[in-house]
Amino acid sequence: MGENASFWESLIYAHPTCTTWKQEAEGSIYHLASILFVVGFMGGSGFFGLLYVFSLLGLGFLCSSVWAWLDVCAADIFSWNFILFAICFVQFIYVTYQVRSVSFDREFQELYSALFQPLGISLTVYRKIVLCCDAEVVTLEKEHCYAMQGKTPIDKLSLLVSGRIRVTVDGEFLHYIFPLQFLDSPEWDSLRPTEEGIFQVTLTAETDCRYVAWRRKKLYLLFAKHRFISRLFSILIGSDIAEKLYALNDRVHMGKGFRYDIRLPNFYHVSLPETPPVHPSHRLQRGSPRRKPAGVTNCSSFSTL
Repeated sequence: MGENASFWESLIYAHPTCTTWKQEAEGSIYHLASILFVVGFMGGSGFFGLLYVFSLLGLGFLCSSVWAWLDVCAADIFSWNFILFAICFVQFIYVTYQVRSVSFDREFQELYSALFQPLGISLTVYRKIVLCCDAEVVTLEKEHCYAMQGKTPIDKLSLLVSGRIRVTVDGEFLHYIFPLQFLDSPEWDSLRPTEEGIFQVTLTAETDCRYVAWRRKKLYLLFAKHRFISRLFSILIGSDIAEKLYALNDRVHMGKGFRYDIRLPNFYHVSLPETPPVHPSHRLQRGSPRRKPAGVTNCSSFSTL
C-alpha cells in the first residue's frame, strides 16, 4: 500500500502547482481549433455524418499542430496533434471511398429515393437488396406476358419500376399494377418458403415496362442472414396487398343497390346511384388471392387475400 500511495502522490504532486496564470490569451489558431472540435462533435450518423465529423476534427487537429509548432514550441504536443490529424484524414478518405462504392444506376437511385429512403433505410442495407437482384432492371415489352395463368411458376418477386401491367383471369380484366407496386405480392404471400406454385392469373404489359426481380431462393437466403431486411419486405408486401385490396373494394357491388365491403364481410354499404342492379350474393368464394367471387357479375375484378 505504501508503494502505491507514494506512486499516486508522486503522480499528483511531482509537478509544480500553477501559482500564476498567463494574462494574455492564446493565439487565434488555438481558438479556431477549439471551435472546430466543438462543431465537429455535433455530427450525425451515417456516411455523411462521418464525413462531417472527420473533416472538422481533422481541421481542428491540424490547427492544434500549427499552434503547437508556432506558439507553444512543444514537439510532443505537435506530434500528437499531427498524428490525430493524419488518422482523421485517412478515415475521411476511407469513408469517401465507401460512399462512392455505394452509388447506383439512375433507376435504382430513383427507386431508393421513392420507396426505401422515406422508410429510413440506409444505403448499406439498400446495397444488399440491390446486389440480391444482381443490380439488374429487366425490360418487358408491350403486350408481352410476365406470367401466364396456370403455366408460369412462382419463383421470384418483382417490383415494377416503370410502365403498367394488366392482370387478367380467364381473359377477364382484374386490375392494373402501377410503378412501385409488386407484380406478384399475392402469389408470394400465399406460399411458404418450401412450397411451390404457379400463377392463377395472367400479367401482361400494357406499355413498355421495367421491373426489378429477386429470385425466390436467393431472396430467402438474404432474409435468413438479415432479419431486418426480412421484416422490411414483409411490411412492403403487406402494404402492397392492402393497397390492392382497398382499391378493389369499390369494384365489388351486390344486388339491390348494396356494395359488399371486403373489409367487413358481415356489413353492406349503400352503392352509388348509377350502379345497375345485379343478382345478390351473400358469400365470397375462398381460394386464390386473385380469384373472382362466385355470383358477382357486375364487377370486373376482385382479390381476396
